[in-house]
Amino acid sequence: RRNKKRVPSFRKLLRTSKIKLDNKLKNKQYKQQSAAKKYRKEQKKLREAVRDAISRKPFPLEECKKKQIVEKQEEEEDALPLDMMDEDDLKLMEDLSRKASFLTRDLSSNEPVHVKKRKHESVIEKYEKVPRRMQTEPEKELIHLLPIKDKGGIIPQTMEKPVLDVGQNEEEDTEEMEEAEDFTGEPLPVLTPEEMAAQRRQKLQERKMHIAALASAILSEPDSNIKKLKELRAMLMEQDPNVAVIVRKLVMVSLMEIFKDIAPSYKIRPLTEAEKATKVKKETQKLREFEEGLVSQYKFYLENLEQTIKDWKQRKLKKSNVISLKAYKGLAEVAVKCLCELLVALPHFNFHNNIIVLIVPLMTDASKMISELCCEAVKKLFKQDKLGYASLGVVKVISGLVRGRNYDVRPEVLKVFLHLRIKEVELQKDSEDIAPKKKFMTYKEKRKNLSRMQRKWKKAEEKLERELLEAEASESKEKKLKLHTETLNIVFVTYFRILKKAQKSPLMPAVLEGLAKFAHLINVEFFDDLLIVLHSLIASGGLSYRESLHCILSAFHILSGQGDVLNIDPMKFYTHLYKTLFSLHAGRTNDDIEIVLQCLDVMFAKRRKQVSQQRALAFLKRLSTLALHLLPNASVGVLATNRVFMQMFPKMDLLLDNESQGSGVYLPELDEPEHCNAQNTALWELHLLQKHYHPTVRKFAAHLSVGAPTEGSAALSLDLSQRPATELFEAYSMRGMTFNPPVASVTPRRKDTFSQMDAFIDEELNKQLQRHSSETVVHKPLDFAKHLKESSLL
Repeated sequence: RRNKKRVPSFRKLLRTSKIKLDNKLKNKQYKQQSAAKKYRKEQKKLREAVRDAISRKPFPLEECKKKQIVEKQEEEEDALPLDMMDEDDLKLMEDLSRKASFLTRDLSSNEPVHVKKRKHESVIEKYEKVPRRMQTEPEKELIHLLPIKDKGGIIPQTMEKPVLDVGQNEEEDTEEMEEAEDFTGEPLPVLTPEEMAAQRRQKLQERKMHIAALASAILSEPDSNIKKLKELRAMLMEQDPNVAVIVRKLVMVSLMEIFKDIAPSYKIRPLTEAEKATKVKKETQKLREFEEGLVSQYKFYLENLEQTIKDWKQRKLKKSNVISLKAYKGLAEVAVKCLCELLVALPHFNFHNNIIVLIVPLMTDASKMISELCCEAVKKLFKQDKLGYASLGVVKVISGLVRGRNYDVRPEVLKVFLHLRIKEVELQKDSEDIAPKKKFMTYKEKRKNLSRMQRKWKKAEEKLERELLEAEASESKEKKLKLHTETLNIVFVTYFRILKKAQKSPLMPAVLEGLAKFAHLINVEFFDDLLIVLHSLIASGGLSYRESLHCILSAFHILSGQGDVLNIDPMKFYTHLYKTLFSLHAGRTNDDIEIVLQCLDVMFAKRRKQVSQQRALAFLKRLSTLALHLLPNASVGVLATNRVFMQMFPKMDLLLDNESQGSGVYLPELDEPEHCNAQNTALWELHLLQKHYHPTVRKFAAHLSVGAPTEGSAALSLDLSQRPATELFEAYSMRGMTFNPPVASVTPRRKDTFSQMDAFIDEELNKQLQRHSSETVVHKPLDFAKHLKESSLL
C-alpha cells in the first residue's frame, strides 16, 4: 500500500520550529522566574532565622540542668512503682529496653537503630553541620534576534539579556526604608502662615509651568508627543492637598483645549485584524499609532470626568482624603463645563453619544448652575447642527429621560426642543439642493457633436467630475429630511404623551409652546384630534393665561399650514382670545403681549379671507382700548397690529367717524366679537394716545387717526412701517432699564444774578425782619407748672 502521509513542507517546518522556539523560551523564562522566586524566599527565611537568633536570650547552664532534673522527677512520678509489678513482667520490660525495636524507635531522628547514644551537642554546632547550598546565579534570559540564512540553512541568533540582581535591589530597598525611618524620626519644622502661603504659591507655579510645558509640546508636535498626554492626564490624580484642587482643575481645562485642537475632523474607527496584519508605510503606521493613542487617552479623560461627577453626586470621599467634600463641587462644575465644551466642539468625534448620555441627565440637576450649563450646551448643539445626527441622538436621550422619570423633569429640558433647526432647513433650501445637477452627454450625442479626440477628452473630464462629486462631503436633501423626520417623530411622541398622561404637569407650557412652533409639520391625520384636545384644555380652565395663548397659537398654526384643506371653523378660539384680552396690563403679563401679537398675525393676516368684517372691527376697537394701559413697547406693537388691520380690511375707517352706522349700540362688555356692534363706536382712544409720553406711540396714534396712509406727510418712516409688530415690541423693550429712543438732555438755563438779595421782599416786612434781628434776646427760665397753678386757684 502506498503511504498517504505527505512530507511536511519547508514553510510548515519553519512554522512549527517557531512555535517550539516560542515554547522553549516561555519555559526558560518560567524556570528563571521560579528560581529567582525560590532564591528570594530562602534569603527571606535566612534573614528571619538570623533575626530570631539575635532576639532570643541565651539561658545559663544551671537553669538548663535544673529544668532537666525537674522533668526527670515528673517522669518518675508518672511512672508506675516497681513493687506493684510481678518479677516476670519486670524481667520482660528490662529485656525489651535493651533491644531496639520499631515501637521504641524515635522516628524523628535519622540515626541508625543500633548506635550508641552520643553526647548532647550544642545548637550552634548542629547548625554548623547543616550543609549549605551554593548561591546559584539565575539563568540569563535570551533575546531572539533575526536569523541568518546561508548555504547550510538558517542559523538562529540570540543575545543574553542582563538580569538585575534581586538581592542588591532588596538591599537598596531596605536601605531606603531605614533612611525613611530615620527621616520620619526627626520632627518637622513648624512653618508660619506666611511661609506656608509662599510654599503653596511656589508649588502651584511649578505645577503650572509643568502643565504649560507638556501642553505646548503636545500642540507643537501631536504625532510624536502623543505619549505626553498620559503624563498630563496623570496629574489629574494630584496628591498634594495644598494644590490638589487647583491643579486638577487646570489639568481638566488644559486637556479639554488640547483635545479640541488636535482631534481630527473625522471619527476614528478601530482597525480590523486584516488591516493590522498588512504591511503599511512608516507614515501610515505613525498615523495609526497617533490615532490609537489619541482615542485611548480621550476615553480615559472622559472616564476621569465622569468619575469626578459621580463622586460629587454620591458624596463619596476617596481613601487618600486629599480633597474635601466641599471642593468636590467645584471640581464637578469644571468637569461639567469641559464635557459641555466637548459636546459642542466635537460632535463628529468618538464617544460623542457617551457625552450626550452624561450631559442630558444633568439638565435636571438640583444645582441651578449645572443644569443651566447643560441646557445652554444642548441649545448650542441644536443651533449649529446642520446635518441632524447629533440632534437626533440628544432628542432620543431626552425623550427616554422624560419617560423614565415619569414626566418629573424641569420644563427647561423640553424647551431646548424649540432650538432645533428643523424649521429653518425645511423652509430655506440649501444652495447645493437648489442648483441644477450637471448632466453628462450621452454616447449618441458625443458621436454626433464631437470628434474622436474631443470624445476622449470629454470622457476623461466627466470621469474627473464624477470623482469630485463623490468626494464632496455635502449631505443630500433626502438624507437630511429623513433625519429631521425621525427627530420630529420623537419630539411629537414626547409632546403627545404629556398631553395624554400629564395634563397637570408643569411641562404643559413647554409642550404647548413646542406644538405652536412645529404644528405646521404635524401629519394631517392628527389635526382633528389635536384641535379637540387643545379646545378641551382651554375650556377646562386649568391652564394659565400664557398656556391658553400657546393653545390658540398652536391651533392656528395647524390651520394655516396643511390645515387649509380642512373645513374647520375656529370661532371658539377667536372668542376666547377676544374675551381674555383685558387680562393683559403693564405689570407681569406685559411679556405675554408678544404671544398675543403672534396669535393676531396668524388669525387675521394669514386668514384674512376667512375673517368677517364684524370680527375685525371688534378686535380693532378692543386693541385700541388695550393700548391705553400697557407699557410703551406693548402699545407700539398693538398699534402696529391695528395699522395692519386698517390696511388689510377696507372698511375699518368706519371707526374714525363719529356718526353711527346701522342699528344697535356698541356693547363693550359682550364677549362675542360678532355680536357686539363694534361698527357703532369710534376710536376715541387715538386722541388720548396722541398725548402719550413716548414719541413712537404718538407717531403711531397720529398715523392711525388719519386712516394709516402709505404715502404723504402722515405716512410712517420706513424704519417703523416695514418692521413687524413683534420686532417693534422687542426693539422698544425697557428690560435693560433704558428708554428707547433716549431722552434728550435739557441744558439748564442761566440764572440772572442780583446784587441785592432781598429785592423781592416787601419794604414793611424787611423793616420788621431787621428790627427783630437787631433786638437782643433775653432768655427767661421756663415754668411749665405756671398754668397748672393758675387753674388750681380758680
